Amino acid sequence: MLKMASRLHQNVALKEEQSKCKKMHLVLNSPLGKIQMSGCEKGIHEIKLQPEVAPEKRSEILRVELNDKTSSKHRNPLMLSESFYFEFCVCWKKEVSFTCDVSKEPEEMTESLKECIAWLETYFREPWLTDKLPIPTFHHPVFQQDTFTRKVLETLLKNVKSGDTVTYKKLADLSGNSSAARAVGGAMKNNPVPIIIPCHRVICSSGEVGNYMGGKENCLKEWLLAHEKIQKSA
Repeated sequence: MLKMASRLHQNVALKEEQSKCKKMHLVLNSPLGKIQMSGCEKGIHEIKLQPEVAPEKRSEILRVELNDKTSSKHRNPLMLSESFYFEFCVCWKKEVSFTCDVSKEPEEMTESLKECIAWLETYFREPWLTDKLPIPTFHHPVFQQDTFTRKVLETLLKNVKSGDTVTYKKLADLSGNSSAARAVGGAMKNNPVPIIIPCHRVICSSGEVGNYMGGKENCLKEWLLAHEKIQKSA
């Protein structure tokens, strides 16, 4: 009972702290569509993938791009196409609300937002180089609490690098609870900073890639895994 009350008090305190954060919201245009980022002076709050194409159409498009990349004998294997990789640009969200502090001046961005942009841009160009980049500081509530979810996410970030994969069961084992594969799945579903914390690299023991974003964006998971694998072997 005391433990539950303590956790409830901690959650309330975290919510109060988060509500005081002066967030900046950015939108990045990536090969996968728009990526929304939010962060404050203390770190990154969330990364949200916001594909604009219907899943079935996007699946078609992404697979065509991947097929073009792997089958062409004359194309540089380090890029899907010039436009597909190098049209990664930063644009600024115009909407302002009481939780959103928007600036058009890069020098006014927080260090963690700058690091996040640099990390993602590098990822879509040369993903293996991200292992050498600083990881932005995170300030989402999940990283402020001593929970199994946090441990799983941090273990994944530390141990599973670009071009590699890990099963849900193995990640549970690495996180200190070999029987918690289902809980690992829940942690992946609630990952607030996808791509940087690579939940797309966690696959089923059968070898199937498993679900991504609640099963709605499995083609994105396939693309990310193929992107890393092809780049690693190039």
